[in-house]
Amino acid sequence: MLNTRYSVEHSTLILRFPKPRRVLSSAVLGGGLRSCNFVLNHQIPSSLRGPERQVFRNPSRYLRTVATALGLKGRGVGLMTAVPMDRLVCVRREARNLWVEGFITVGTANAVRAGDPATADLPVSVGTINIILVTNVRLTSPAMVEAVQVVTEAKTATLAEAKVFSKVSGVLATGTGTDATVILSGHGPRVQYVGTHTRMGALISRAVVDGVLDGVRPQSPTAK
Repeated sequence: MLNTRYSVEHSTLILRFPKPRRVLSSAVLGGGLRSCNFVLNHQIPSSLRGPERQVFRNPSRYLRTVATALGLKGRGVGLMTAVPMDRLVCVRREARNLWVEGFITVGTANAVRAGDPATADLPVSVGTINIILVTNVRLTSPAMVEAVQVVTEAKTATLAEAKVFSKVSGVLATGTGTDATVILSGHGPRVQYVGTHTRMGALISRAVVDGVLDGVRPQSPTAK
Protein backbone atom coordinates (compact mmCIF):
# COMPACT_ATOMS: atom_id res chain seq x y z
CA MET A 1 0.00 0.00 0.00
CA LEU A 2 1.43 3.37 -1.09
CA ASN A 3 0.90 6.58 0.88
CA THR A 4 1.40 8.82 -2.15
CA ARG A 5 -1.74 9.70 -4.05
CA TYR A 6 -1.22 8.86 -7.71
CA SER A 7 -3.13 7.94 -10.84
CA VAL A 8 -2.46 7.17 -14.50
CA GLU A 9 -4.60 9.21 -16.87
CA HIS A 10 -4.22 9.50 -20.63
CA SER A 11 -0.80 7.83 -20.63
CA THR A 12 0.41 10.12 -17.85
CA LEU A 13 1.45 9.31 -14.30
CA ILE A 14 0.16 12.01 -11.95
CA LEU A 15 1.21 12.49 -8.33
CA ARG A 16 -0.99 14.95 -6.42
CA PHE A 17 -0.17 16.51 -3.06
CA PRO A 18 -2.78 18.06 -0.74
CA LYS A 19 -0.05 20.32 0.69
CA PRO A 20 2.79 21.73 -1.44
CA ARG A 21 6.04 19.78 -1.17
CA ARG A 22 9.61 20.91 -1.59
CA VAL A 23 11.12 19.28 -4.63
CA LEU A 24 14.55 19.11 -6.24
CA SER A 25 14.63 17.85 -9.80
CA SER A 26 16.20 17.93 -13.23
CA ALA A 27 12.73 18.01 -14.82
CA VAL A 28 12.14 19.90 -18.07
CA LEU A 29 9.05 21.48 -16.49
CA GLY A 30 9.55 23.07 -13.07
CA GLY A 31 13.09 21.84 -12.57
CA GLY A 32 15.41 23.00 -9.81
CA LEU A 33 14.65 23.55 -6.12
CA ARG A 34 11.11 24.77 -5.51
CA SER A 35 7.72 23.72 -4.16
CA CYS A 36 5.09 21.88 -6.15
CA ASN A 37 1.48 20.69 -6.04
CA PHE A 38 1.84 17.89 -8.57
CA VAL A 39 4.33 15.83 -10.58
CA LEU A 40 3.60 14.22 -13.92
CA ASN A 41 5.48 11.73 -16.10
CA HIS A 42 3.96 11.84 -19.56
CA GLN A 43 4.33 9.19 -22.23
CA ILE A 44 4.88 11.03 -25.50
CA PRO A 45 2.67 9.70 -28.33
CA SER A 46 4.74 7.97 -31.03
CA SER A 47 3.51 10.52 -33.60
CA LEU A 48 5.25 13.33 -31.67
CA ARG A 49 8.65 11.74 -31.04
CA GLY A 50 10.51 13.13 -34.03
CA PRO A 51 13.30 15.56 -33.00
CA GLU A 52 11.80 18.24 -35.23
CA ARG A 53 8.48 18.24 -33.36
CA GLN A 54 7.37 20.94 -30.92
CA VAL A 55 7.72 18.46 -28.04
CA PHE A 56 11.51 18.58 -28.35
CA ARG A 57 11.79 22.22 -29.40
CA ASN A 58 9.95 23.40 -26.29
CA PRO A 59 9.28 20.49 -23.90
CA SER A 60 8.34 22.77 -21.00
CA ARG A 61 5.56 24.43 -23.00
CA TYR A 62 4.33 21.05 -24.24
CA LEU A 63 4.11 19.68 -20.68
CA ARG A 64 2.29 22.77 -19.46
CA THR A 65 -0.28 22.07 -22.17
CA VAL A 66 -0.56 18.47 -20.99
CA ALA A 67 -1.02 19.59 -17.37
CA THR A 68 -3.75 22.04 -18.36
CA ALA A 69 -5.57 19.37 -20.38
CA LEU A 70 -5.48 17.09 -17.33
CA GLY A 71 -6.99 19.81 -15.14
CA LEU A 72 -3.91 20.15 -12.95
CA LYS A 73 -3.55 23.43 -11.06
CA GLY A 74 -0.78 25.04 -9.07
CA ARG A 75 2.95 24.60 -9.49
CA GLY A 76 4.02 21.41 -11.20
CA VAL A 77 7.01 19.33 -12.16
CA GLY A 78 6.87 17.45 -15.45
CA LEU A 79 8.85 14.67 -17.14
CA MET A 80 8.55 12.95 -20.52
CA THR A 81 9.13 9.35 -21.53
CA ALA A 82 8.57 6.91 -24.39
CA VAL A 83 7.92 4.10 -21.89
CA PRO A 84 4.27 2.95 -21.76
CA MET A 85 2.66 3.54 -18.39
CA ASP A 86 1.85 -0.15 -18.07
CA ARG A 87 5.58 -0.52 -17.42
CA LEU A 88 5.52 1.95 -14.54
CA VAL A 89 7.26 0.49 -11.48
CA CYS A 90 5.98 1.53 -8.04
CA VAL A 91 8.05 0.60 -4.99
CA ARG A 92 7.93 1.31 -1.27
CA ARG A 93 10.70 0.77 1.26
CA GLU A 94 10.38 1.60 4.95
CA ALA A 95 12.18 1.30 8.26
CA ARG A 96 10.71 2.40 11.58
CA ASN A 97 9.21 5.86 11.02
CA LEU A 98 10.91 6.45 7.65
CA TRP A 99 9.59 5.56 4.21
CA VAL A 100 10.42 6.14 0.57
CA GLU A 101 8.13 5.52 -2.40
CA GLY A 102 9.43 5.37 -5.95
CA PHE A 103 7.71 5.82 -9.30
CA ILE A 104 10.10 4.71 -12.02
CA THR A 105 10.00 4.26 -15.79
CA VAL A 106 12.96 2.67 -17.54
CA GLY A 107 13.94 2.82 -21.20
CA THR A 108 17.49 2.12 -22.39
CA ALA A 109 17.61 2.82 -26.14
CA ASN A 110 19.54 5.98 -25.26
CA ALA A 111 21.97 4.27 -22.85
CA VAL A 112 25.38 5.94 -22.53
CA ARG A 113 28.36 5.91 -20.21
CA ALA A 114 29.51 9.09 -18.50
CA GLY A 115 32.50 10.27 -20.50
CA ASP A 116 31.23 9.02 -23.86
CA PRO A 117 31.67 11.53 -26.72
CA ALA A 118 28.75 13.94 -26.95
CA THR A 119 26.40 13.14 -29.81
CA ALA A 120 23.18 14.64 -31.09
CA ASP A 121 22.35 11.49 -33.06
CA LEU A 122 19.67 10.15 -30.72
CA PRO A 123 17.25 7.32 -31.55
CA VAL A 124 13.84 8.44 -32.81
CA SER A 125 12.26 6.66 -29.82
CA VAL A 126 14.48 8.07 -27.11
CA GLY A 127 14.94 5.79 -24.10
CA THR A 128 15.20 7.43 -20.71
CA ILE A 129 15.13 6.55 -17.00
CA ASN A 130 12.80 8.74 -14.97
CA ILE A 131 13.02 8.29 -11.20
CA ILE A 132 10.55 10.04 -8.88
CA LEU A 133 11.07 9.52 -5.15
CA VAL A 134 8.65 10.64 -2.46
CA THR A 135 9.44 10.47 1.27
CA ASN A 136 7.65 11.34 4.48
CA VAL A 137 10.74 12.96 6.02
CA ARG A 138 11.61 16.64 5.78
CA LEU A 139 14.88 16.76 3.90
CA THR A 140 17.27 19.68 4.20
CA SER A 141 18.46 21.18 0.92
CA PRO A 142 21.90 19.48 1.22
CA ALA A 143 20.13 16.19 1.96
CA MET A 144 18.08 16.54 -1.22
CA VAL A 145 21.27 17.02 -3.23
CA GLU A 146 22.78 14.01 -1.48
CA ALA A 147 19.66 12.01 -2.34
CA VAL A 148 20.24 12.72 -6.04
CA GLN A 149 23.79 11.41 -5.62
CA VAL A 150 22.54 8.21 -3.95
CA VAL A 151 19.91 7.72 -6.68
CA THR A 152 22.59 8.06 -9.35
CA GLU A 153 24.92 5.58 -7.65
CA ALA A 154 22.12 3.04 -7.20
CA LYS A 155 20.92 3.43 -10.78
CA THR A 156 24.41 3.03 -12.22
CA ALA A 157 25.13 -0.06 -10.11
CA THR A 158 21.86 -1.61 -11.25
CA LEU A 159 22.53 -0.96 -14.94
CA ALA A 160 25.91 -2.68 -14.52
CA GLU A 161 24.25 -5.64 -12.81
CA ALA A 162 21.69 -5.82 -15.64
CA LYS A 163 24.49 -5.57 -18.23
CA VAL A 164 23.10 -2.54 -20.05
CA PHE A 165 25.67 -1.24 -22.53
CA SER A 166 26.28 2.22 -23.97
CA LYS A 167 24.91 2.74 -27.48
CA VAL A 168 27.88 5.05 -28.14
CA SER A 169 30.94 3.20 -26.81
CA GLY A 170 29.67 -0.32 -26.20
CA VAL A 171 30.90 -0.44 -22.60
CA LEU A 172 28.69 -0.72 -19.52
CA ALA A 173 26.28 2.23 -19.34
CA THR A 174 25.93 4.54 -16.36
CA GLY A 175 22.53 5.91 -17.41
CA THR A 176 20.89 7.39 -20.50
CA GLY A 177 21.47 10.75 -22.14
CA THR A 178 18.08 12.05 -21.00
CA ASP A 179 17.61 10.68 -17.47
CA ALA A 180 15.64 12.75 -14.96
CA THR A 181 15.45 12.54 -11.16
CA VAL A 182 12.82 14.05 -8.87
CA ILE A 183 13.21 14.13 -5.06
CA LEU A 184 10.13 15.15 -3.06
CA SER A 185 10.58 16.05 0.59
CA GLY A 186 7.85 15.38 3.17
CA HIS A 187 6.44 17.10 6.23
CA GLY A 188 7.65 14.61 8.87
CA PRO A 189 10.83 14.41 10.94
CA ARG A 190 13.76 16.51 9.75
CA VAL A 191 16.61 14.56 8.15
CA GLN A 192 19.94 16.22 7.45
CA TYR A 193 21.96 13.34 5.97
CA VAL A 194 20.94 10.65 3.48
CA GLY A 195 24.29 9.20 2.43
CA THR A 196 24.76 5.47 1.99
CA HIS A 197 25.88 5.11 5.63
CA THR A 198 22.44 6.26 6.80
CA ARG A 199 19.13 4.41 7.16
CA MET A 200 17.48 6.91 4.81
CA GLY A 201 20.22 6.45 2.22
CA ALA A 202 19.75 2.69 2.40
CA LEU A 203 16.01 3.07 1.78
CA ILE A 204 16.59 5.33 -1.22
CA SER A 205 19.18 2.94 -2.62
CA ARG A 206 16.96 -0.11 -2.19
CA ALA A 207 13.97 1.59 -3.80
CA VAL A 208 16.03 2.63 -6.83
CA VAL A 209 17.86 -0.69 -7.24
CA ASP A 210 14.66 -2.71 -7.04
CA GLY A 211 12.69 -0.30 -9.21
CA VAL A 212 15.27 0.06 -11.99
CA LEU A 213 16.01 -3.68 -12.01
CA ASP A 214 12.30 -4.41 -12.41
CA GLY A 215 11.93 -1.77 -15.11
CA VAL A 216 14.96 -2.85 -17.16
CA ARG A 217 13.74 -6.43 -17.59
CA PRO A 218 12.81 -7.44 -21.17
CA GLN A 219 10.87 -4.59 -22.74
CA SER A 220 8.72 -4.15 -25.78
CA PRO A 221 10.34 -2.19 -28.67
CA THR A 222 8.25 0.91 -27.86
CA ALA A 223 9.62 1.02 -24.33
CA LYS A 224 13.28 0.98 -25.31
